[in-house]
Amino acid sequence: MRKPRDFDAELRVLSDRSKALKMKRQSQLGELVEATGSAALSIEQLAGALLDAGGADVSRKEAWRESGADFFRAGRACARKEARSDPRRAAPRHTGPQSPSGDARLA
Repeated sequence: MRKPRDFDAELRVLSDRSKALKMKRQSQLGELVEATGSAALSIEQLAGALLDAGGADVSRKEAWRESGADFFRAGRACARKEARSDPRRAAPRHTGPQSPSGDARLA
């Protein structure tokens, strides 16, 4: 005869694992903010930048992906210096209302 499964125990294990993964992800995001030097921004500036990034067009996201890959490949300090010196790779700055086409203009 088979032993009955304890579904409640399995759900608790899955729930605990999910919470641990969420905490790990949150910690990694905080470490990334620190490593990129973004911790110097106010919370409002950081939130605004992330909101703008979510609505960015594909070409800007691809440029950011390349910059991020360089950041992890070259080392944090070198990539941070390059990002500051190369205005094409710097984070976009939203300076006003969006154009009729819907894309934000860079400052």
